[in-house]
Amino acid sequence: MRLVLASASPARLMLLRQAGIEPIVQPTDVDEDLLVESAKAEHGTLTPETYVTLLARAKAEAFLNTEASAGFTGLVLGGDSSLELDGEMLGKPHTADRARERWLQQRGKTAVLHSGHHVLRIENGERVGASEAWTATELTFSSDISEPEIDAYVATGEPLKVAGAFTIDGRGAAFIDTITGDPSTVIGMSIPAVRRLARELDVPWHELWNF
Repeated sequence: MRLVLASASPARLMLLRQAGIEPIVQPTDVDEDLLVESAKAEHGTLTPETYVTLLARAKAEAFLNTEASAGFTGLVLGGDSSLELDGEMLGKPHTADRARERWLQQRGKTAVLHSGHHVLRIENGERVGASEAWTATELTFSSDISEPEIDAYVATGEPLKVAGAFTIDGRGAAFIDTITGDPSTVIGMSIPAVRRLARELDVPWHELWNF
């Protein structure tokens, strides 16, 4: 059975490949800021779990509006991650100035990386099932990171388009002292959680292996 990754994240693609799955990569177009603001207006403050699962669900469901969904049979995976620091949910910084501010704020602190996962089961282009999960992993940033190190890291561009302005599968790994929980959650999604979601939709994990 084939799996669609409704994301442009190279980290999520890498994790699936490491797990023996070569997905069909089909990034979907979701206005994350608008979706979050609409949800806040309707429901008030969003919990970390609600925040990331809301976006993961939207990304997976957006696949149903693409040409690629016509006649498709398989699973569709949507994911989203956000860092909780000092009670605030932090997504992608996008700009160098904002990434630098984030690192000055988070060095020496403990934060929680939240990941939302939403999996659809589709038969001939029609949704026949869905399941979702939320995972959280705690991490502590090094306290001795210097400003020249922060500036050099930001200049690489690596932290600009990732939740929390860091990666543990790249240059950012040197600035993280401890991780408590599932490391794959911090990279982009929990592979064990995705396996359980597939099982809930009656798809054995090994049936997704394709190389």
